[in-house]
Amino acid sequence: MSARPDDSPPEHDGGLAHDLPVLARRRMIRLMAGVSLVPLAGCTSESRESAPASSSPGGCAEIPEETAGPFPGDGSNGVNVLRESGVVRRDITRSFGDSAGGTAEGVPLTVRLTVVDAASGCGAPKKGAAVYLWHCDREGAYSLYSEGVTEENYLRGVQETDDRGRVVFTSVFPGCYPGRWPHLHFEVYGSLADATAATSTTNTSQLAFPKDVCDAVYATDGYGASVPNLAGLSLADDGVFSDGHDRQLATTTGSAKDGYTAALTVPV
Repeated sequence: MSARPDDSPPEHDGGLAHDLPVLARRRMIRLMAGVSLVPLAGCTSESRESAPASSSPGGCAEIPEETAGPFPGDGSNGVNVLRESGVVRRDITRSFGDSAGGTAEGVPLTVRLTVVDAASGCGAPKKGAAVYLWHCDREGAYSLYSEGVTEENYLRGVQETDDRGRVVFTSVFPGCYPGRWPHLHFEVYGSLADATAATSTTNTSQLAFPKDVCDAVYATDGYGASVPNLAGLSLADDGVFSDGHDRQLATTTGSAKDGYTAALTVPV
């Protein structure tokens, strides 16, 4: 399986070609405005550009708004997996519905996101919200889009937040493809009904992984292509995370042998 759709320059999330202009625009906005802006929200990858996180008096900063990339699968760029029966699930390693029925292989990864209310100082959980999570497989391919996996829809799923604002996904650690630091994509919706109707996204962001964890995972079987790809990257230079990743870097525990758990608080 190829690590990208074809032999052209990497197009996952647009790589640096897509994300660096986003970063430049973000910095220009800051220079012109001099104040924080309300995060942008929209229905296309172009409108989901990064923007400074907003905060309210007595509140805390919202999760930084980031591009959804070209492979969201939410109807904004072709296919829409959110309206398919079965997308609401915890285990996203397997394809579902009318897909080819494949399973994504790799180092086990549990993703724990806690959605909280930024306006309340991040102290109040957002019960009844919903999170759509998606990411590439260990070879850097995105289901529904990348060559060889267009008939799969694995590594995509939706969960409703519980009383503590939490969602948990069972997945595998993503690979590293050229031009981007290893990451997960997610969208937050006001409700499960909004998520499965693919409407009213409130926040779009990305989660980053610590380098030592990436190094440990990529030393295992199946991640060989990720080693040279990661070698030329850093969080400080990544087109999405370079302007600050402290609120997007997951707390990651575990081991490459037994699997990892990545946890992140998501203020919205």
